[in-house]
Amino acid sequence: MFLDRLPRPLRLALYAAATAFLLWLCLSPVDELPEITLWDKVEHAIAWFVLTAAGLLLSHRRPRAIAAFAIGLGAAVEILQATMGFGRDGDWRDLLADTIGVAVALAVYSVLQRLRRR
Repeated sequence: MFLDRLPRPLRLALYAAATAFLLWLCLSPVDELPEITLWDKVEHAIAWFVLTAAGLLLSHRRPRAIAAFAIGLGAAVEILQATMGFGRDGDWRDLLADTIGVAVALAVYSVLQRLRRR
């Protein structure tokens, strides 16, 4: 895979940039964000699917660690949203949607890995 050929520091930098962008979206004041029309929980699931998929593409050797990081990040975001203000509210249902996005990314990854081995 193309991304596997990139130097490890560059792969980590790409993942860090994706993570930073997601944190910006989740922790910025509500009035500074672009308008997104999808239902909130679907947005969460998609965002964490993309974050997890990016992690798996950049470092496919530790899928459980990548999933644990993504879920932990989702929990941290919800705690921060509940305590920071900025018109944000922490919501356990958002964390559930994040976890579903992670699980779907892991499932897709698992299927693709099995197909690749054939």
